[in-house]
Amino acid sequence: PGHVLIEQWNPVGLVGIITAFNFPVAVYGWNSAIAMICGNACLWKGAPTTSLISVAVTKIIAKVLEDNKVPGAICSLACGGADIGTAMAKDERMDLLSFTGSTKVGKQVALMVQERFGRSLLELGGNNAIIVFEDADLSLVIPSALFAAVGTAGQRCTTARRLFLHESIHDDVVTKLAKAYAQVRIGDPRDSDTLCGPLHTKEAVKMFLDAVEQAKQQGGSVVYGGKVINRSGNYVEPTIVTGLPHNAPIVHTETFAPILYVLKFKEEEEVFAWNNEVKQGLSSSIFTKDLGRVFRWLGPKGSDCGIVNVNIPTSGAEIGGAFG
Repeated sequence: PGHVLIEQWNPVGLVGIITAFNFPVAVYGWNSAIAMICGNACLWKGAPTTSLISVAVTKIIAKVLEDNKVPGAICSLACGGADIGTAMAKDERMDLLSFTGSTKVGKQVALMVQERFGRSLLELGGNNAIIVFEDADLSLVIPSALFAAVGTAGQRCTTARRLFLHESIHDDVVTKLAKAYAQVRIGDPRDSDTLCGPLHTKEAVKMFLDAVEQAKQQGGSVVYGGKVINRSGNYVEPTIVTGLPHNAPIVHTETFAPILYVLKFKEEEEVFAWNNEVKQGLSSSIFTKDLGRVFRWLGPKGSDCGIVNVNIPTSGAEIGGAFG
């Protein structure tokens, strides 16, 4: 009697936000909005290659804050490279650090923040798989797989990089998918007819070529694409590779480019395990009409990813939910 228990939430203070090049406004938008709603100040470091966007967005936010008699510095910006990111990760005054980027850099950030017992929030790689069972509606599968693998030129954390096909439909789907890939319009992303734009940098093009070469060396066959397009800019052909085992080293490597590894399976249990065996778990998808299988996929013996889709691609629908 006479005992009171109150649970009270307070702002942490300063939230550091480090974002990637591929969604240079959205990722900062959802990080800073939540941080501000909870009463925190933000310090943002965008990608060095998208610094003009970072400056423009910061000016817009500062004006809105100042118009409402709040200091614009609540959302501050620091432009720069890894040196700025390292300083943020190591700084005791940074109460929470949110990092979006590669698994490799995320690991370094996590260790630096943990060394000072700081708090981090990491959104890293996704070596995402689509699993297609023999009862799937192929009229849904083909456009979904194409969109998930080729959309944003394969430069999303939710891009599909592995396509597991039941052995009974494997050849049929590969033929149909290659035909669909041949219809993809590649060009300037500002043109409404374009379906696939360029890679971000020359380094990304080199990573694409290296991955295709490794896939061949490890026993894969390139059934579509695999080459750099001879035009100005960092354009490559969306690529389909077949014939690799599920555990080939290159299949377990997340290359930020439009390369899709198509793999065969026989049983549900094995393919669910293969979905879960990579180190980069973010999004996942199955195509089936079997309700029992759907619930097994959603359950404890199904996908271990943060985003679990049914009969839709690995990317595109996640924006409305808790991410990852």
